Amino acid sequence: MQVIYQVIGSYFEDDCADELTNEPVMTAILEKDALASQPTLSRFFNRMDEDTLSQLNQITRELRKIIYSINKSEFMLFDIDSTLLDTYGNQEGEGFNYHYQAHGYHPLLCYDGLTGDLLKAELRDGTMYCSKEADIFMKSLLDEFLCDFPDLPLYFRGDSGFASPDLYEVLEDKNCKYAIRLKENAKLRELAEEENRALYRATRFNQDLLSSSSKLVNANRLLIHALAYNLFNWFRRLALAFNMRKQRIDTIRLKLLKIAARVVKSARYKYFKLCSSCPYKKEFYETLENIRNLRPQLE
Repeated sequence: MQVIYQVIGSYFEDDCADELTNEPVMTAILEKDALASQPTLSRFFNRMDEDTLSQLNQITRELRKIIYSINKSEFMLFDIDSTLLDTYGNQEGEGFNYHYQAHGYHPLLCYDGLTGDLLKAELRDGTMYCSKEADIFMKSLLDEFLCDFPDLPLYFRGDSGFASPDLYEVLEDKNCKYAIRLKENAKLRELAEEENRALYRATRFNQDLLSSSSKLVNANRLLIHALAYNLFNWFRRLALAFNMRKQRIDTIRLKLLKIAARVVKSARYKYFKLCSSCPYKKEFYETLENIRNLRPQLE
């Protein structure tokens, strides 16, 4: 939980924990006298394994059910993409990626094209091609949605890097309609009546998040950052003041999260008192009211 809150607050590096040890808001939220230090976080990450990956994926799945119980789209638009995440030194799985002409990891990402939710992320070796094992990646995600939301129509779109017969077969088998851009050729120029729509390019993750020498540890780090991203995206969509929902995350941090407050302690409570002239006081209270009015279905 500390790592997730640090990421949301833009404290991306483990070293930031040492500066936040006695930060009053973080310690109050986590109900701790002091936060975990950088060495403690490093030991925490280094204990992660394949079971942790499965657990993090399951957490995201269960949280998605809760979010969809509040507000679910009429259909699902899977937007698949890949990106390059920088590596430093001799890290397991890093490699030169021809497309990006750089060294790093080459993860697969699938977003909800309507809401921006990150549905799935998988860390891959830097040398892997876009569509490599994309069929396996999508099959498990499609199975999840068919199980959890059987009445939800499924659509898929991808750019030319995902033009793979294996992927087509999976999509058709799962009754998921799809549009995948093909590389231009003479035959397509004959048949095409209009230009294909370009794939939505997802927001890139912080480039310092994969600092471990172990690929497995970095895969778990990626999922924790993905979870933090989704928590903030759900907060923005369902709870944030209406006139702020289209603002960038950095802007929202400065206006609502990283604001000056006075901490007053009593025998039983801590009070965070805002400045009476706070320019975003209206949005702050509107956000709190929206949170109170959420009615999730909890199992």
